[in-house]
Amino acid sequence: MSNRISRRKLITGGLATAAGAAGLVYADRLASRYGLIPPDSGGIWGPGETLTYAAQRLLMSHYSMAREFDRSQISEGIAVSGDPPKNMDYLRLLERSFANWKLSIDGMVSRPSTFTLDEIKQMPATTQITHQACEEGWSFIAGWTGVPLSYLLNLVGISQQAKFVVFYPFDEAWESLDMADALHPQTLLAHGLNGEDLPTPHGAPLRLRVARQLGYKSVKYLSHIEVTDTLRNIGKGLGSSSPEGGYSWFAGI
Repeated sequence: MSNRISRRKLITGGLATAAGAAGLVYADRLASRYGLIPPDSGGIWGPGETLTYAAQRLLMSHYSMAREFDRSQISEGIAVSGDPPKNMDYLRLLERSFANWKLSIDGMVSRPSTFTLDEIKQMPATTQITHQACEEGWSFIAGWTGVPLSYLLNLVGISQQAKFVVFYPFDEAWESLDMADALHPQTLLAHGLNGEDLPTPHGAPLRLRVARQLGYKSVKYLSHIEVTDTLRNIGKGLGSSSPEGGYSWFAGI
């Protein structure tokens, strides 16, 4: 353990020194040596994004926990960001209370699978009362109930070479996580909010909930999950639709 900590301090110190003494480009090169380059590392903000991501991964344990709150601290009002999908596939499912909805999981897995909402609700569930912060400045505390993403990934058998999990909703706001966040015990596929079924404006029937990142990473209205070793050929190759709109791929808090 002490050797790992010393190595982490050495690399982190090198990143900080490189950034302070010779600029972010050199920090970027050092991070690259240790495989700590985020998918949105290109462009004018790329070195800064790399430094943020690399420093967080080195300074914090993969299993550091987001703060959880008491039920009495749940916010009275929960803000909604964006409208539900308008495409016909989603609207037809909504009309039938998602009776025909299925989540598919494929890519670098040994057992590609599909799951109905009832099957997911019968899986071992957990509830977390956590804070969700929006990049636009508002936030709330809510109780989310769902299946740990790690449980489903273990069911389908992810490849040892896999590096990312990609989430496709019924709208265009797709996202991805690296394996550290995908396998984190607080990362859920949530089907419940504050003791009730997940409401439509909050992502019904199933949404991602990533307690350690900003709200836009918790993509709503899920339909498909893909496990992969690269994000270069998905969208514009930046890891999600977030950096395509000007936000960071890694939104750790």
